[in-house]
Parts: sequence; structure tokens; C-alpha cells
Amino acid sequence: MAKLNPQSIGAVMPHGQAGSYARQPDMIINTRPAGGESPINFGLAVVYDENKNVVLPTASSTADQFIGVASREINTALNYLEQGVGQYAPGDAVSVFQRGAINVKCQNGTPKIGADVYIRVKANTVYPKAVVGGFEAVSDTTNSVKITNAQWAGSADANGIAELRILTMINA
Repeated sequence: MAKLNPQSIGAVMPHGQAGSYARQPDMIINTRPAGGESPINFGLAVVYDENKNVVLPTASSTADQFIGVASREINTALNYLEQGVGQYAPGDAVSVFQRGAINVKCQNGTPKIGADVYIRVKANTVYPKAVVGGFEAVSDTTNSVKITNAQWAGSADANGIAELRILTMINA
């Protein structure tokens, strides 16, 4: 007779993939064209360029330019073995998550319920894995910007994915 291998889920569930919504129905997602010359990974912050296309933030980006998060609402990962990595190419229609709860990677600091949220606007060699457009729980002085319409909704899982709550839309 075959031996059973029982499994249990445990007390803590991982959050999932960056760019996936965390809760429904209080969420707004709009479609915007991707601009620039670089791809936009799922789960990164986006701002408008001069042509109203969404792009990653730059060193001159400010908190009031934050539009939302590139979500994986329609688009999927292109590599079966790396489902957590997906992106929009320049010219693609980007699903931009603008209000509600979404999973993102916290690349610096420890997120806590109600804590401030920062987006990286400039690379810093001290944090080589922290990408521009990524979300952080601590300020990196002039290399990050505190966004005023969002807060962390809990701690990160073992993969660094945490729930980000965008409270209000500040850009259409």
C-alpha cells in the first residue's frame, strides 16, 4: 500500500507575484501606452513622459507624477520558468494599477502596515539590486521619492513581495 505524504499550508501564505492585484473590488486599472526605450517590468512604478506615455521614473520625477504600478492584469510572463518576471515593451498597452491593493517587491527596508512608501528614481551602487521604479520602505535620500497616496498594507513574504495599498488616484 502506498504511503501518504501529508502536506500543510502553514500559517503564512506568500503574497504571489509582483504586479498581481492583492484584493478586489476596490481597484482601478487603466490602460496606457508604454513610451521610452526600455521595457517596464511588472510591479514597478510608472510616470508619464512628455507625450503622456507611461515610463519608469527618472531622477527628476516627483511624488505628484506617480501614476500607478505596471500590473500583470492582461499581459503574462513570456518565460514559463520565470513567471515572476514579465514586462511591457515600448509601444505595448500597459495595464496601470491606479487604486487598490497590489503586490510589489519591496527592494529596500522592511514594510509595515500603514508605513510610508518610496519609489526609487535613481540607481545607487550601495543597493545594486534596487531598480529604478521599484518600491521601498525606507528613504534613500535623493535616490528615492516618498509617494503620498500609498502605504504598505503588511510585511513582505520570503520573496520580498508585500502588499501596497494605493489610497487615491492622483493622476488620470
